[in-house]
Amino acid sequence: MSENYQGGYHRWQIRLHWLTLILLVIVYATIELRTMAARGSLPGRILTGTHMSCGVLILTVMVIRLALRCVFKSPQITPRLHWLNKVVSWLGQCALYLLFIGLPVMGITSRYLHGIPWQLFGIPMPQSPHPDVMLSREIIRWHEIIALSGYWLIGLHAMAALAHQFLREDNALQNMLPRRWRKTD
Repeated sequence: MSENYQGGYHRWQIRLHWLTLILLVIVYATIELRTMAARGSLPGRILTGTHMSCGVLILTVMVIRLALRCVFKSPQITPRLHWLNKVVSWLGQCALYLLFIGLPVMGITSRYLHGIPWQLFGIPMPQSPHPDVMLSREIIRWHEIIALSGYWLIGLHAMAALAHQFLREDNALQNMLPRRWRKTD
């Protein structure tokens, strides 16, 4: 069960990778669009609810992806990477996992501690019996600051994938594409 799927990542690793990208686009778009909606307005609440619900989906998908990394061996990049490139790649992967697991946890914690009603997917969520609004605000402040690094990490990740494809001409990007999209030699 630890073998690769069709010479690349397992099909579920590939599907969840691209689902993560779609969810990240929604999460970042909704938070940017929210600034155009009046505070407390219906559009603002819809955008905030979508942001939070998709954030929880990202958390769920990232935890599943992490579990799949433990089950399925990562495919070999050919030609092989220099050891330093492997270290940088590993650090980048760790940063992405930490960011996109940590940010939703911070968001959920902040909402729970705030002590006001909140929902995920339209379902009311629990609130702390002992709200701490100041801590909630501090967590969300850091959530917003750290979330900005997501733009950079996603950009670097995409640039690295393109560098693998067009500069190194290796199979790193091909390994993450669905089989029907992979170029065949």
